[in-house]
This record gives sequence, structure tokens and C-alpha cells, in this order.
Amino acid sequence: MEQVENYGDERQMSWCVYCGGPTETRDHVPSKVLLDEPYPDNLPVVPACAQCNSSFSLDEEYLACLNECAVRGVIGGDSIERVKVMRILAEKPALAKMLEEAKVVIDGQTLFRIESNRVRNVVLKLARGHAAFELNTPQFGEPAYIAVEPLCSLSHILVSAFETPPSMDVWPEAGSRAMMRCAKSSAPTWVTVQPGRYRYLAYVTSGILIRIVIGEYLACEVAWL
Repeated sequence: MEQVENYGDERQMSWCVYCGGPTETRDHVPSKVLLDEPYPDNLPVVPACAQCNSSFSLDEEYLACLNECAVRGVIGGDSIERVKVMRILAEKPALAKMLEEAKVVIDGQTLFRIESNRVRNVVLKLARGHAAFELNTPQFGEPAYIAVEPLCSLSHILVSAFETPPSMDVWPEAGSRAMMRCAKSSAPTWVTVQPGRYRYLAYVTSGILIRIVIGEYLACEVAWL
């Protein structure tokens, strides 16, 4: 993926971007479980403490498998296109069973009863990572809101509003990656980590707003106002 150098205040990245703890490790944002191999070059990496770096892995696996199964409408089998998800479901039958039990068919449409706390946990972690990496502005407090919906469930008007980068009335922090991008295009731009798998948009309005699309299926928005 195209990566822009960060010239922002280095002190902003001198602690875990998730909890403010020590910078014991480095963490990929997004987690590799949401991407396919071969991985893109220059994946976003942020400082993290050891506990945060490991504590999200089970929820990230859950979200990766849930997203793929929701797209395909099945649990496992040849219809699952992501090799990584097929491997996880084969190695973790308890997770596969959990997803199978969460599946419901209504009017011929396959839906899933999601564990919203687990999805929220991952989406908030991703948004915090992008706020730190792209805006050089870590966010440790609770956001004003978190919204997660399948793109296919949104109206054309809502999809257009979600996809369209907003006009910018506040510049990101001086030297941040977001500011460097805006200096080129005069507006926030979507950053594609891996085509078809993951992209995000990070910008500043009256607060911090992060938009994420996972697998071109799940649309996420997190805001700190």
C-alpha cells in the first residue's frame, strides 16, 4: 500500500495507542487476520503494550470469520473464499459451531445474530489505531458513537454519504500523514490497505472521525467529538 511519512510530533506515538501504556511491541492496523496473503508492503504499524497487542486476537478472528460467513451466507465449505478463514474455522470447531448457531434464515435471506460487544471491541481498536497512525492523534477516551452496518443494508443516499470524503474545515495535526495527503489533494482520501479486503478514511472535523470498510461488506464509523 502507498504509505506517507509521518512528520508529526513523535511524542504522540511514545505510548500504546490503545491504552496509553508502555510501548513494548508494535501492532499492525489492521490486524493481518483481516487481510489475505501475500500481505501488502508497508502495512500500518503502531506502538502498543504487550497486553493490548495480544488481547484482541480472538475477537479479531471472530470478526474476520463472521464477515466472510455473512458475505457467503454459509459456515465453512467451498463457498468460503478466504483461505485464512477456512483454516481458522477448521482449527477452531467451537467458533464454527458458534457461528452456525448464530445463523438464521429470514425470508430466504441468511442473517447472523452477532456478538455486538466483540465487534465493537475490534472496530474501536482499529479506529484508535488509525487515529494514531494517520492523524498522529491517539484517542484513549470513549468515542461519541460507533456505527457498524453492512454496506448492502444502507440506502444509496447513505452509501454515497459514507463513501464521499467530507469537505474539510479543520486541518489535521501539522506533519501527520493525513495532513500530508490533504496537502496533495486538498481533501481527505480513502486509504486502501488491500483492495477488496480493507480500506479506511481518517479526518478531522469538529472532532476525530474514522471510517472503515472490511471486505467491501462491513461499513464502520467511529467518532470522537
